Amino acid sequence: MLCAGLALALCALQLVPAALAGPQPQLLVERSGARRLSKVGGFAWENCGDKGDPVVLQSLSVAPDPISIPGSLRVSAAVKSGKTMSSPLKAVLVVEKALGDLWIQLPCIDQLGSCTYNDVCSILDELIPPGTPCPEPLLTYGIPCHCPFKAGSYSLPASDFDVPDVELPSWMTNGNYRVRVVVSNGGEELSCVKLAFSLHSH
Repeated sequence: MLCAGLALALCALQLVPAALAGPQPQLLVERSGARRLSKVGGFAWENCGDKGDPVVLQSLSVAPDPISIPGSLRVSAAVKSGKTMSSPLKAVLVVEKALGDLWIQLPCIDQLGSCTYNDVCSILDELIPPGTPCPEPLLTYGIPCHCPFKAGSYSLPASDFDVPDVELPSWMTNGNYRVRVVVSNGGEELSCVKLAFSLHSH
């Protein structure tokens, strides 16, 4: 379940720069403090689902802080899943950027940003064709990359990921961001994770 829950959150860290590369969109704005996890600057995370959610993020560490674009991202994490997750898995992402004391919700542009993905399992199959080995470091640590995801505990020791060089608009080169990821199946919420982090583009 690491790919369907935590890995989506990790992907969000890498997809935010690309989401910002489109034309200047219409923005949704809210004042800081209207939601939890409103920390500005520095990495933070929390589970945002109720106690009944079967998938829980137990630990997450991301370095450097701020995240550098381009650069290397070191991530370690642990997830516990109390239920086997099968297709279709729906993921809803909300991506926000801080502007003074306001949080601006970034829209979905070319399937990146604050988007809804109705079938994560199909997306994973497109990225990693069934029958092919899972990419490193998932393969080494026995973390699945296709549905169904069996119940159990999954751990990712500190591992390095490359953040690609993405050309960003000057008005969104650097900043503080929040991402909320909710994974569900058939209307049942399985996991909810919130992230707060800073980006720095060279």
